[in-house]
Amino acid sequence: MSKMANNNLQFKTNYVVESKIEPFYKGGKVQISKDEKYIFCTCESRVNVLEIVTGKIVHSVQHDDQEDITSFALSSDDEMLVTASRALLLKQWDWREAQCTRSWRAIHTVPVASMTFDSTSTLLATGGCDGTIKLWDVLKQYCTHNLKGSSGVVHLVQFHPDISKLQLFSSSLDCGIRLWDLRSSQCVCVLQSHYSAVTSLSFSPDGGTMVSSGRDKICTMWDLKTRKATRTVPVYEAVEGAVLLPDDEDLSAIGVTSKDLHFITAGSKGILRVWEASTARCVYAQTLHSTATVVSEEEEEKDDDPRSLTYLLLLPASSRLATVTAEHNIVLYQLPGLTTQQQFVGYNDEVLDVKFLGKGDSHIVVATNSSQLKVFELLTNSCQILYGHTDTVLSLDVFKKGFVFASCAKDRSVRVWQMDSESGRVHCVAHGSNHANAVGSITCSRMKASFVVSGSQDCTLKVWDLPADLSTTGGDLHHLTPRATEKAHDKDVNSVAVSPNDKLLASGSQDRTAKLWSLAAEGSVAMLGVFRGHRRGVWAVCFSPIDQVLASSSADGATKLWSLQDFSCLKTFEGHDASVLKVIFVSRGTQLLTSGSDGLVKLWTIKTNECVKTLDAHQDKVWGLHGSRKDDKMVTGSADSNITLWMDVTEVELAEEQAKQEDQILKQQELSNLLHEKKYLKALGLAISLDQPRTVLTVIKAIRQVEESHELLEKTVLKLRVDQKESLLRYCAVWNTNARNCQDAQAVLQVLLTHLPPEELLKYQGARTHLEGLIPYTERHMQRIGNLLQASMFLNYMWQKMRVAGAPSSMNQDEEMDTTPLAQPFFMIDKEKGSAGEEKPDADDSDGDQDEEPNDAVKEQEEEEDEEEVSASNKASTHSGSVENGARSQTNQESEQSSEEEDLEEVNVMKRLPVPSALQCQTLAS
Repeated sequence: MSKMANNNLQFKTNYVVESKIEPFYKGGKVQISKDEKYIFCTCESRVNVLEIVTGKIVHSVQHDDQEDITSFALSSDDEMLVTASRALLLKQWDWREAQCTRSWRAIHTVPVASMTFDSTSTLLATGGCDGTIKLWDVLKQYCTHNLKGSSGVVHLVQFHPDISKLQLFSSSLDCGIRLWDLRSSQCVCVLQSHYSAVTSLSFSPDGGTMVSSGRDKICTMWDLKTRKATRTVPVYEAVEGAVLLPDDEDLSAIGVTSKDLHFITAGSKGILRVWEASTARCVYAQTLHSTATVVSEEEEEKDDDPRSLTYLLLLPASSRLATVTAEHNIVLYQLPGLTTQQQFVGYNDEVLDVKFLGKGDSHIVVATNSSQLKVFELLTNSCQILYGHTDTVLSLDVFKKGFVFASCAKDRSVRVWQMDSESGRVHCVAHGSNHANAVGSITCSRMKASFVVSGSQDCTLKVWDLPADLSTTGGDLHHLTPRATEKAHDKDVNSVAVSPNDKLLASGSQDRTAKLWSLAAEGSVAMLGVFRGHRRGVWAVCFSPIDQVLASSSADGATKLWSLQDFSCLKTFEGHDASVLKVIFVSRGTQLLTSGSDGLVKLWTIKTNECVKTLDAHQDKVWGLHGSRKDDKMVTGSADSNITLWMDVTEVELAEEQAKQEDQILKQQELSNLLHEKKYLKALGLAISLDQPRTVLTVIKAIRQVEESHELLEKTVLKLRVDQKESLLRYCAVWNTNARNCQDAQAVLQVLLTHLPPEELLKYQGARTHLEGLIPYTERHMQRIGNLLQASMFLNYMWQKMRVAGAPSSMNQDEEMDTTPLAQPFFMIDKEKGSAGEEKPDADDSDGDQDEEPNDAVKEQEEEEDEEEVSASNKASTHSGSVENGARSQTNQESEQSSEEEDLEEVNVMKRLPVPSALQCQTLAS
């Protein structure tokens, strides 16, 4: 059956990148545009612009000097973006075009730490690490204020929303909030309340009240009329952002029941909380993502908790909130219920595994160098972050239907997750922890979701049976216990795989072996055989979907195919320069895909042992490789934190190739028709567009065979476009290397050099190189032709003298005749006749023929002439009688006269193709 299927099977030849999930935010400032369509965030030397709807990076601006961007600000009208780099340069950008419109030196002596625009988009404030604040008029392009007095880094600057007040607030290391009057350039007062860095300021709509948040675990309410603190709210966490909630919306879902001011905080606990300002009560606290582990108080106090929030931004127009986590994830919540709307992952760190998931492979699940799993929707790049494991997740595998998958981690546990087919939400349904060390590999049963097998650094394999019904009620997880445990290898188990019929299990280990096990027996795993042959640890094993064959890849850079019958090595594939980390079967088991530490993915055809294609899109180890169920896509994940989605384009490329060939055939036919109809200009243009030098040469030869060929050639060549003339010059340089085609090349060159000024010719792409290439060959052709002409004149002279031997009476005529041809300057030969026996050029001969040696041609001619001479003298000695001699001498005179006419005609032809071609080329080239 499989053989019949293979008859219709087409081998894959190429994949192309369909989309990429790349890092776009690695910490630093985040700002949302006024129209709430874009998120601006820093990523080293770039500011990336993320479109919220699609989740794609639509614009990116980067400093030329590759210096890291320390701060940026977007104007209130969304038109201007200003960035500051470590090189102390401020750059103003038209961010939609990614063009720098203006650049100036920041007068700060050290990098700019914070910056902001006022509400009119005319004033820009920059706070430096040198304790000064500078204000810039970005329209008139000068510095308006230099505010001194802050101590240390000015990490916060903000204008009062009512620009008529001309007030600026700033905060630095002294933890006070300075209020600057821009009319007098003086610090009016310092608002003292915080004992640690002030992280954010938020103003009420009327501008009379302000709330400040700090890392000293308090928020303070300020009356800006009296410039006094009206309330201090202890929030019991280091607060990174506080936002006053709008009072014109019904926010009862998050505990807002009175008309008093309420504000929302984000901080080190990683949750959003709503506070009532007048009573300092917390009226709503967000519930954390479900997790089976209880977080201890000590862990909660840690500053590097991946869940802690670093920014909180309000999107008033769409009633949304945006938070940024310490793990560089950006989460959008919808008010009033604070429901999660979208999540974007700014930075994935090292990608350790990746698998397709969901209906029609609409999602991918990714294990990164973190305890959270990330599920991306491929259409929008929106992400769900799955909490559950407490240490780095190392491996993933998906069940056949694509809605249930298993994960294993360094926390010695395995977990089973289920995706809701309707909503796409994923939740944990089962977990088991029985290993004594990190669990490095996991695989799922192939037929139905009945069991998973895990391999660990404790050198054991465990088989875990799954409950028949995986649905959970009330948040209780199914607890998994292993039905079988087997000490499998002497070192870490790197990979496990289950056969398509669920009866066999393969394991690959750091001990350089792969082993085959039987899963048929209840409660135990029985070893069937060992695959030996790799020189280093085995990284991956995989069963063929159709044959009784196992593929393994190793740190020795080889991929091997093994027979399940006798455990012998059937084939070895070598091509990676480093460890081969993953191997999978594609094209119904007839091809392999491998990924390696060299950052390459290779496609192999098993039958021929040939590497069909090498795909290079990663800069580091490619740990993750998975094919889609339809076998038309694959996904790779690498340590360079990039996830690449590839699409099989074999059929597309084949169709394109066929269309190209059909187009070529049609054009060839059209060309033949044009030549037949003697429409040389169109024929030449078409031949050049096909980029076929031979065909172009054929057209040139056809033109040169017509009467008045020189005028026709001139007329045709000069009517060509500049790019076509460029191509023609390029072709001439090639034709000129061949003695048979040099005359055609010289004829075209003569037209170009005669009618085009040198300045124009030198503008042609590669003109100098082509001309330099023409000179030596042209000189060789001239030398060869000169030698031939000398030889032909000598033969002509000798022949005349020999013919005269039998007729003394015509001596005087002969003596008069000699001088004329020798007086003529012969340089070039007539194309039609050739010279002294040179063969007529053959259009079918290839361009690559070498120049013919002139000596050979001379010898042939001498032999021919000798034969004719002997026959003539025979006739002269055999036949006697003055009448016959007289008749013969008359005939000789006539033939001499005709040969002279031919010689003169030849001279005229040669005058048309003068020597200066080579000299002109030399002049131009120099």
